[in-house]
Amino acid sequence: MALSLMALLAGAGDAGAQGTMGQLQGNVAVLQGLDKTTARVSKFDAPIDKPVHFGTLVITVRACYKHPPEERPETTAFLEIDETRPNGAANETKRVFSGWMFASSPAISALEDPIYDVNVLDCKIPATSAPPSGPPGK
Repeated sequence: MALSLMALLAGAGDAGAQGTMGQLQGNVAVLQGLDKTTARVSKFDAPIDKPVHFGTLVITVRACYKHPPEERPETTAFLEIDETRPNGAANETKRVFSGWMFASSPAISALEDPIYDVNVLDCKIPATSAPPSGPPGK
């Protein structure tokens, strides 16, 4: 078990460096959040470097990568998650998670929070140039 965990971390944990070595870089991470108090599960998109809110959490995706379709499925995303709580006239913000999350193994690097769970589901890859709409020469 420990050996396979080390292999997974070695293969997927350095996704930022491997982005130029066959992984596809996404512009939007698809996340799933669970509010444990209401049992509400929400699926939402989080564009790179744009904060999104889930309950009292503010989630900012810094990077998102996935393997090409012909390889073993894996999606990784680097998330920064802050919790905002009312504190009198101002809000208090506390960083509760910063690191890589893996879609295939969410327990390896997970948000540990009594109220919320957040998981990476997918990474949306920007469309390249559109193929021609008609036959060549027309």
